[in-house]
Order: sequence, then structure tokens, then C-alpha cells
Amino acid sequence: MTVVGIGADGWGGLPEASRTALREAEAVLGGGRQLELLPAECRGERVAWPSPLRRAVPRLLAAYAGRRLAVLASGDPFHYGVGRALAEEAGPGGLRVLPHPSSVSYACARLGWPLEDTEVVSAVGRPLARLAVALHPGRRLLVLGSGAGTPVEVAALLRERGYGPSRVRVLEQLGGAGEAVRDGTADDWPHPPGDPLNVVAVECRRAPGALPLGAVPGLPDEAYEHDGQLTKRHVRAATLAALAPAPGELLWDVGGGSGSVGVEWMRAHPSCRAVAVERDPLRAERITRNAHTLGVPALRVVSGAAPETLAGLPTPDAVFVGGGLTAPGLLDACWDALPPGGRLVANTVTLESEALLAERRRRHGGELVRLAVAHAVPVGSFTGWRQAMPVTQWAVRKPLTADSPSGAQS
Repeated sequence: MTVVGIGADGWGGLPEASRTALREAEAVLGGGRQLELLPAECRGERVAWPSPLRRAVPRLLAAYAGRRLAVLASGDPFHYGVGRALAEEAGPGGLRVLPHPSSVSYACARLGWPLEDTEVVSAVGRPLARLAVALHPGRRLLVLGSGAGTPVEVAALLRERGYGPSRVRVLEQLGGAGEAVRDGTADDWPHPPGDPLNVVAVECRRAPGALPLGAVPGLPDEAYEHDGQLTKRHVRAATLAALAPAPGELLWDVGGGSGSVGVEWMRAHPSCRAVAVERDPLRAERITRNAHTLGVPALRVVSGAAPETLAGLPTPDAVFVGGGLTAPGLLDACWDALPPGGRLVANTVTLESEALLAERRRRHGGELVRLAVAHAVPVGSFTGWRQAMPVTQWAVRKPLTADSPSGAQS
């Protein structure tokens, strides 16, 4: 199978090796727009991808097995393209890949932006809300458009997240005869929907008074919609440090409250995943809204009481228990679900739950700490400290071997 990257310049922009592969193919798979770019000399059967594409790949590859097959892909097949699905199904050894310059390469070339310093967010088949994580003053972003309406949607999101002054440029039909650029700011985006083949370039500028959101755990409490059930900023930062998120890992956030720990776990790296378990339906809805607002719409919310709702969830790499510690069997269910090397962190402010954590520390090891935070507040014409309720935290790592509990490390 030969995978051929093609751009907006169509047949004329292809090197001879790509043209030969398409001429000799008995069948060509691709998007409808891409197939229309082929000339009559490509006589193979033309098959448009169905939707959804990913589930159709095994069936189509099986149907054309044994025939000379070519697949048309947009630009570089392995940059947010069909290359991943094909490699997962056929294996890298089953592919011959002839890439074309990607729209990202074209965009950076037109803008004069170093590719390595430019963050890319795809809106193709993905929620645009993911863009919110990448918004920081001075950053340059490219958004891969999913249609003619993407620029308007990007401008609206920037305004909602406090980045209305950002410069926005839409680059259409990159590399093709109809290449065009539209310019403006998110606050006063003047252009109607244009060509569906577009890349949106954003130079991030935060509006005066907009809430600053950093790149590390410990976002301001004001960033969250909540009803008081919120792991506060300083304790949250310490909690995420103990949980130690790593790329690709999955967190269970049990007793999600407002979802702040799960949200900031996922903001740590684009590949981090989280499941928030919350028994209160209103709070579960609030978690979903917070995740969307703060750029991690893929956070999964399970509404129901733990430990019952934990059954059937995918195996976690780490578990945070922020509420419901005294529920019968909860801590045992969380501990049993962890694989060797998995981490568990539990926070509490009550004496009853603190005694429970002390007993679990005797059984499994780990570290028991008390986190105390005080804020300076006015006391008449002077200033004094107001102490928040201290939080007791148990952090433990499940042993990699069948060592004694004393071998467990926090």
C-alpha cells in the first residue's frame, strides 16, 4: 500500500514518484475533495472514505487486499492524518509513504514562524475547546481548520477566554492557486466564513483584566465554577505534585467535586487522561463545564457513588480521593485497582477520615503529611493571618514487587 500526500496544488504539485504510484494503483482511497484532484490518467477505482473513517479502515483494507492500493492523504499523512490509522492496522512495514509538505509547514513558511516554536491544535474531528490550554501571552498557535466556520469559532473562543486582542490570520488553500490570507483580531473579526481548507494562525494577547492561567498545577480558584467543593489552589498544587502525572497516564479523580484535580492532571500533558467520579449530578455537570472551559473537554465524568461506579473503569495509573473516604470499601477498591507502581493520594479535613488514613499508612506505607495554609487579612487597621482548615494528605506508591508494606514509597 502506498500512501501519497497531496496538497491544495493537486496533481501539479506531486513529484514523479507519487504520480507513478497513483497511475499504477488499481484502487485509490481518499477524501472526496482529494480524489477530485486526480486526472483521468489515474484509471484505478476511486473509493471515498466513509464516515467515521477509523472504524472503516480494517474493512476497506481487507476488501482491497492483494490489489495495488494507493491512499491519498492531505499533506503529511503522519501529521494529524490518516497515516496513524493505516500504520496501526497494516503495520509500518506494510506502508510506503510519500509525504507532501503539510499545511503547518506552508503556514510557518508564509508567516515566518519557526516551526519548532509554534504549537499546533487540530480542530479536525476534535473539540475546539482544547485550544484553551495553549493560550498564553506571546504564544504563536496554528489551528487546523475543520471547515469554513473554524475561524469564526476560534475568534469566539479567544474572546470568551480573555484573549480577544489576539491577532488572527486565516490562511486558505495553502500551496494552491487560490491561496489567500485574511487578517484581523478576535475582538473584531470582520470576515465571513471563507474557504473550508484553512489554517488559523493566532498570536496570543491577553485582554487587560483577564484571569492569568499558568502552565503548572495550582490555577487560581476563580478559574473554576464551584459550590465550595473545591480543592483549594495551594493544596491542589501539592496534590498534583504527589500524584506526579506523566504523559499518557490515567487518573481516577474520586469524589470529583468541581473536577479541579482531574482538570489540572490533564493540563499537565496533552496525552494525560482522567475520569472524574462524582455522585452529585449537579456537580458532575459542573465538572464537565470546568473541563470544557479550561481546555480539557476529553475529561470523562462518571455520575454515581463510589466504590460501586469504579467497577469497569479502565485501570488507573494514579488515584486521587478527595471525598467520601469513609464510604465502606472505597479505599480498598482504589488500592486494589492500582497496578504495581501506581500512586494513590487522599486528602481529608476530618478527624474520622484522618484516623482512617493513619491506619492505611500502617498497612501500606507511604507518607502522611499535614498541609496548612494561612492568608493575610485585615485586622482593623493592621494585618493578620487567617488559618484555613489544615488538610491531611496520604500519598503512597504501590510496591512493584511483593515486598513488605514498609517497602512502599511515597
